[in-house]
Amino acid sequence: MEEKVKTNIQDLFSSAAERKTFLKICAPMVRYSKLEFRNLVRSYGTDIAFTSMIMADSFCRSEKARLNEFTTNKDDTPLIAQFAANNVIDFLSATEMVFPYVDGVDLNCGCPQRWAMADGYGSAMLKSPEMIADLLGTVRRNMPNTFSVSVKVRLLSSTHLKQTIDMCRQLEATGISFLTVHGRTAAEKTTVPVHRDALREIKQSLTIPMVANGDIFTLDDAQQMHQETKCDGVMAARGILSNPAMFAGDMRTPVGCVKRWLSICQQADTDITYQCMHHHFSFMSESLLPKQRRVQLNNLAKDKDKVYDFIRTHIPVDSVGNVDIDHPSKISCCYSETNFRKRLAEKGEKAETGSVGCAYDSEASDGNFFQSKKAELGREDQVPDRPNDDGADFMDGGGLLFDE
Repeated sequence: MEEKVKTNIQDLFSSAAERKTFLKICAPMVRYSKLEFRNLVRSYGTDIAFTSMIMADSFCRSEKARLNEFTTNKDDTPLIAQFAANNVIDFLSATEMVFPYVDGVDLNCGCPQRWAMADGYGSAMLKSPEMIADLLGTVRRNMPNTFSVSVKVRLLSSTHLKQTIDMCRQLEATGISFLTVHGRTAAEKTTVPVHRDALREIKQSLTIPMVANGDIFTLDDAQQMHQETKCDGVMAARGILSNPAMFAGDMRTPVGCVKRWLSICQQADTDITYQCMHHHFSFMSESLLPKQRRVQLNNLAKDKDKVYDFIRTHIPVDSVGNVDIDHPSKISCCYSETNFRKRLAEKGEKAETGSVGCAYDSEASDGNFFQSKKAELGREDQVPDRPNDDGADFMDGGGLLFDE
């Protein structure tokens, strides 16, 4: 088993507090919180990166799902793996499997998609704080104190905060390292402003660090969120996707950032999918290319070399000096299913591992975020008639994007 250097997440929060500042965090984003993008944003001031949300049951049961949903390398730290789980066996077993390769795990309790809620995941968990507390408490008791255990939730109500505060205090009592609160309810779309007053009250009610999430598009936005809510960390999704250098203070994607992404993708080679590579170029180039060129980029044939040539032709990446970025080869991760099988056997269940695929395939379609960008360029025909049904926008409260 290849070893990774561990980072103590709690020490990072303590250090930031001593410096009277906050941690800058890249959110778990479907399709996009991959190893290569995590490498990119860390070079621009991101303090902690999350994986995409991973279905814990698939992760435990399927080697194929593990290979598809999680990759890492020696430089991929600080890193938190986010799982969707609705029972202790899956969450604890998935945590044990991924433990050697991450600095913490996070439980997703904010996904409002119908497919997830119907199976008892995401926002459906918010109806049973006792269940959330059981999952978090069990994992906390079974993991070293230096290993971060956290949870991501949403507001239960935008007008009556007592229930949300009571829930957050109940989760804090399980011994978790920190929690993230998205400042909208599951039913509210991204057009509804984040309820910063609610985030401020929740922060005041807790003693553990709180990360604030929602409507963060620039470093100024993050600083204002910190000042208004006194949060310990700020998490960005849409903003950092369009501008991976936002936490470094850049107001738009620097050309040097595009060149870094080009270098990372070429080094990663077949480890990164065409879809992931292409979409990131599309998002980053919003402020760098006119509409006509963006339409051309979005509709290129599925050939990586054609995308690379297009970027070199229409964005002056060669005018930028050496970007000196190293993307180490991914680690070959080894996972033990022993504890998982034992726990299932104790319940009288059989572990049919190896043949089960991932319950959610993040590569199955282009996803609503990319489709929405095509729509902005006059390609309305690319937008699904029912944008909440493909599962790609599950991180958003009924809108087109993520948990933003």
